[in-house]
Order: sequence, then C-alpha cells, then structure tokens
Amino acid sequence: MFVDKVKIFVKGGDGGNGMVAFRREKFVAEGGPWGGDGGRGGNVIFEVEEGLRTLVDFRYKKHFKADRGEHGRKKNQHGAGADDMIVKVPPGTIVRDAETGALIADLTLHHQSAVIAKGGRGGRGNIRFATSVNPAPQIAENGEPGTERWVELELKLLADVGLVGYPSVGKSTLLSIVSAAKPKIGAYHFTTIVPNLGVVRVDDGRSFVMADLPGLIEGAHQGVGLGHQFLRHIERTKVIVHVIDMAGSEGRDPYEDYLQINEELRLYEHNLDNRPQIIVANKMDLPEAEEQLELFQEQIGEDVTIYPISAVSKEGIKNVLFAAANLLDRMEAEEVQHTQSEQIAEEIVVYKSEVEEGPAFTIRRENEIYVVEGFRIEKLIKMTNFRFHDSLMRFANTIKQMGVEDELRRLGAEEGDTVRIGEMEFELSDGLDTE
Repeated sequence: MFVDKVKIFVKGGDGGNGMVAFRREKFVAEGGPWGGDGGRGGNVIFEVEEGLRTLVDFRYKKHFKADRGEHGRKKNQHGAGADDMIVKVPPGTIVRDAETGALIADLTLHHQSAVIAKGGRGGRGNIRFATSVNPAPQIAENGEPGTERWVELELKLLADVGLVGYPSVGKSTLLSIVSAAKPKIGAYHFTTIVPNLGVVRVDDGRSFVMADLPGLIEGAHQGVGLGHQFLRHIERTKVIVHVIDMAGSEGRDPYEDYLQINEELRLYEHNLDNRPQIIVANKMDLPEAEEQLELFQEQIGEDVTIYPISAVSKEGIKNVLFAAANLLDRMEAEEVQHTQSEQIAEEIVVYKSEVEEGPAFTIRRENEIYVVEGFRIEKLIKMTNFRFHDSLMRFANTIKQMGVEDELRRLGAEEGDTVRIGEMEFELSDGLDTE
C-alpha cells in the first residue's frame, strides 16, 4: 500500500518534577535544602531511513509520545533525562504543523533528522531556591510540559527521473522493462494510481532511480483526477522523461498532448515545465506512428531531439537510458560547481520546531469567571507545585509582576471574583488565593 500523506500527533516528554527535601543527618542541625532537579523529557525526533518508501506505518500508529524525565531525589540527586523517541521516515518527507501549515522540517538525506516535539526541561529542586532571606525554601518546580502538536507528513518521492504523460501512453510498461519494478499494467486509463519506483542500470554501469507516476489529465494542477497526488512527486525529480503516444491512440493528437502536459506542469509550479526533459515517442510499432512523428518533429522544431521507441518490442530504449544518464551527470556536475562557487556551508535545511509563544497573556470573561490564557502563564501553572505554601506565594508574586492582577481589576474584576488559569481556579484578592 502506498501512502503519501498522513496526520499524526506528537508529544515531547514532560520534564521530571523537582523535589523538596532537607538534610536530616545525625550531627547536622537544621540541615538545609537538599532536593534535586528533575530530568529532561525526551524529544520526538524524525530521522530519515533510506529503505522506507511510504508513510503506510503511520496509518496504524498515529500517536507518538516520548517518555518523561525522572523526578529529582533527596541528597541533591538529579533525575535522569529520558531517551529521545526516534521515528523513522522515508526520504522526501515534509513535516508541517497541522494547525498553521508552517513548515517544520524537510527531510531528504539518509540519517538526516529534526526535532519535531521538544521535551520539557526538568523542574528545579528546592536547593535551587535557597537565598539568604529564605535559606530553607519549600519550593520546587514541576517539570516543564513537553511540546505537543498535530503534524501533517507529506511524502514527495526522491527519484532522479520521473516519467510523465497522459494515461495509457506506456510509462508503466517502460519502467517494467528497464528495471525490476513490477507496476500494474493494463489497457485502460489510470492503471497506475500510485507511484512506482525502479532502479535503472545502464549498460556502461551507471544507474539511477526512475519513477512511474500516475498519468496527468487536463486540470491536474487544480486537483482534477489524480492531479495533486501526481504533481507533488514530480517536484523533486531532476529529469523528466515525457512519454507520448505517437500513434495517436484513441484519436489523440500527440502535439496537443505534449503542450497540455507542459501547461499542467507550469500551472502547478513556476518553472516546473522548464525542468530538463527527454521526449520519448512511444508505440512506434503501431500504424501511422512514423507519419505522426514527422508531423510532431515539424511542430516542436527540428532542433529538439525526440527518442522514438517501442516499449513492447524494446526498440530504442537503450538510447533513452543513455540520454537520461548523460543528462543527470551533466546536472550533477553543474550542481557541484555551483555549490563550490557559492561556498555553501550548509546544504541541509531543518526548520525551527518551536511553538510560537504569542502574547504573555490574554483575559476574557466567561459568564462570571475571568479566564486568563497565554503560553507563558499556562506553563507557569503546570510547573508550580501548589502543595507547598512557598511555591504558591512565588506563583502569586510572578503573575503580579506580569501585570495579571492589574489587568483583571482594570477589566472590572472585584475582590472574591473567580479567576481561571489553565485547569485551576482562584479567588481574586491581594495576591490570588487558591480555593
């Protein structure tokens, strides 16, 4: 089963909680704070595995959650950090935020990786909060929550050569002859409904990856037929082999087909129609093919090379393979020269995976309750251990410094009104008191 687009949920591991502990040893009177920090939560990391060719595994497992860090312990012992969760993806995988559509990572090379959901840092133990004013603080942080999000994975095949053309022009037959691929072949439209990959070996020892992609029809750039499913995969191909039914089967005009396919490529993405092309005139074993080829050559211009073949009888196919290999060699040489001249230090682009924090907080009214929202303040709630009075007072002072209390009163909140932050509710007073 070929799957090239899925939506999954990822969550970095929460950090371990810091600990409140004090030295209680013989001959150590009034021992100071001794609570250790929690460990870091694991990241969710996507890593390219060269052997994978589809996203089918993600249809059966859609939730990926890394482990949380260990909690801090007594004697200032820090909790261990959790191992990262490594998720294998095929080369050519694009990762986007499902809600915003923002690009997170574009993974193309073997073992290339990107952090998709970051684990939370461990909470600090009470030894971290000791001061001259409060040498024995009953304060410890809970671990920071790991990043969580829904992401969309989109696979764009990484093939050197892509076969394009209208349905039933012979692309699948050609691929089956030149490689060990076994695509489904039939004398009807859309026999190929998913891409097929094959490794092609030229007689002189060179090789490249060829993709037989679903046939195009008019309006494909707008998603008609198999439109976007096809066009997404051709974006990464270096060379296009444009296969044309030169016998004009089904009453089609080869030149009109050629123009229409290139127009669909152009409309889908600027300059895609200018990708290096090898024009292959197939079905030359059929009547009228020679006459049609002469007319086609006049229409397209005498300076354009056309490779006549018969996929059925295998005539002319070696010429096409040599032409593709030579063109790939030339393009790779130009890429190396361009890279050296530009002195590009970093070839791999991995995009930032952090969630935008936005404003510090916002306040809205929900019936009689004032609801305070915001990335920073909600994280503060989750990382505060409300079992200890010192932690509660630290929380109250922090949100007062952030201006939450002043903004509540400006909006009309009075003493005793209920304020909700995250899943917790407080009663407004001089410094918010918990219910």
